[in-house]
Amino acid sequence: MTNKPTKLVTLDEYIIQSQNRFPGATGELSQLLRDIGLAAKIISREVNKAGITSLLGVDGSRNIHGESVKKLDLFADQQLISALDRSLITCMVISEENDGIVRLNSQGGKYIVYLDPLDGSSNIDVNVSIGSIFSIYMRQSRFDPNIVESDALQPGIRQVAAGYVLYGSSTIMVYTTGMGVSAFTLDPSIGEFILSDDDFEMPDHGTIYSINEGSYNSWGNGLKKYIKYCQLEDQESGRPYSARYIGSMVADVHRTLVKGGIFIYPSSKRYPEGKLRLMYECNPLSFIIEQAGGVATNGNKRIMEIQPDAIHERTPIYIGSRKNVEEVIRFITEEAEVPV
Repeated sequence: MTNKPTKLVTLDEYIIQSQNRFPGATGELSQLLRDIGLAAKIISREVNKAGITSLLGVDGSRNIHGESVKKLDLFADQQLISALDRSLITCMVISEENDGIVRLNSQGGKYIVYLDPLDGSSNIDVNVSIGSIFSIYMRQSRFDPNIVESDALQPGIRQVAAGYVLYGSSTIMVYTTGMGVSAFTLDPSIGEFILSDDDFEMPDHGTIYSINEGSYNSWGNGLKKYIKYCQLEDQESGRPYSARYIGSMVADVHRTLVKGGIFIYPSSKRYPEGKLRLMYECNPLSFIIEQAGGVATNGNKRIMEIQPDAIHERTPIYIGSRKNVEEVIRFITEEAEVPV
């Protein structure tokens, strides 16, 4: 369920109004969110004309995960890091496109930002929805001039804000600071993000499941049984569920947020620890889904309670409407309890 605003409110206005609710707020987090919004406008512009500006295709390099880097990946990475560096609020950035931490000019900045600059890179050249994901933490060793990687290894429950920008039929920015979920749609005629949904609540149950079924033979038996359950007809429960898989996590999770259901990227024979990254994919999207009333787990534990050991750590994820996630965990748990 969404709450449509009764008047036009820009992203900047909304951020300032939200800040004014808290006496003593310094405005630094508000500035950081505005910086990300500005970078998103620039990325959106280039995404929309990539085919005529030589920004399609691969760069020729590979990132830390061994994946081919697209030209737009690098462009988005540069724009976001540059925007965060200008305001001197952020001390370090961790990005999917960089091996280690990126130290910014403000060593005394209070925030640490994780980025997936352009999620769904494999979809770039075929004009399918892609997005930018961000996750914001407070720096723990605030007055220590030596910032190190361990400063960034915080569980998701310590996020102070998280969000994503989806570049699709329209450009949408969705974020939370722990007080509900708000969505903004970019109006290209005036170059502003306009509030489109406030205090977003996702359905408690949905009839869509999203998973790469090409990997079916590499899953555990509990998950296999759940997918078969989704496909069996039962009018009372709304089954069979519809299968929808875009291959861009941010796009799949956005649809799940709006329509309900579940998105799954499990462990498998090829990816025993899961494929998706905990810190800049799973944690921020889990924060948003939870704030909208949903659930996110790795199958055993709440995603946001996982203590990370590495900045590029991977994890399985089951994320979406509460009842759908409870369904799949029941199947996984029951299979695990079957005696050998």
